[in-house]
Amino acid sequence: MSQIYDRVALIGLGLIASSMYWGIKRAGLAGEVTGFARSEETRATARRIGLCDRVCDTVQEAVDGADLVVLCVPVGAMGPLAQEIAPVLMPGATVSDVGSVKRHVIADVGPHIPEGVHFIPAHPLAGTEHSGPESGFAELFDNRWCLLVPVEGSDPEATAHLRALWEGLGSKVDEMDADHHDLVLAVTSHAPHLIAYTMVGVADDLRRVTDTEVIQYSAAGFRDFTRIAASDPTMWRDVFLTNKDATLEILGRFTEELFALQRAIRTGDGEQLFDYFTRTRAIRRGIIDAGQDTDAPDFGRGKA
Repeated sequence: MSQIYDRVALIGLGLIASSMYWGIKRAGLAGEVTGFARSEETRATARRIGLCDRVCDTVQEAVDGADLVVLCVPVGAMGPLAQEIAPVLMPGATVSDVGSVKRHVIADVGPHIPEGVHFIPAHPLAGTEHSGPESGFAELFDNRWCLLVPVEGSDPEATAHLRALWEGLGSKVDEMDADHHDLVLAVTSHAPHLIAYTMVGVADDLRRVTDTEVIQYSAAGFRDFTRIAASDPTMWRDVFLTNKDATLEILGRFTEELFALQRAIRTGDGEQLFDYFTRTRAIRRGIIDAGQDTDAPDFGRGKA
């Protein structure tokens, strides 16, 4: 790949930002990458591991002269952050983000973007249960989707540049409007996370099953719930508060389905259960066929 941006500023140095940095370096996508994190400890860690060409002590310094600024902070923090950086954004620069909710981010960030600066929200559908600057790796986005959510008046050339960056990071890229994005993510990510948190919470509350038994005898089902439920609590709190309507709609549907399965179990309706599990098994096969997971027993994630 060839260089797409002269200077990229990554604001917030967690899993996604650190993986972006290593991916940008792997493919030579930017001349320089600056970084900033609120925590002095995080900035010190980033410097120690060589994360970013230059770690700045103020957000304004990191953004100054950048032709791409990526907001890699929890969605609840993006509005105030956009207001803070607005005065130093370079004319012609692009501001993007990596948040998993889009309508709320557009409403919070959009009003602070100055005339002459492009705002193109984005969401890479990639992650692990780990967080922090040391958790990133260049391959995180390989063969994963990144959704671009251009706003009204988004510049096609600026959008094409951002698409090229994500493709250079290994992603498959698609475009989607904000409301549809938020509904899709409520189905594929937000509601499943809430269900995982609930299931792990139920195991914790069920005192007839001891903590030791839950940990020792975790079959793959519960183990995968705990992997999902280990995700960053700040990020997920903000996701549910900012994608409230879509998440509640999907949880309502989930509750109806759960009641139907409860009824089938109670009445011994084996045919309904078999048909339901056959249909859901086909969805799993579709995910594997699309290259978005593997059918290895550990789902290709190893023992860690």
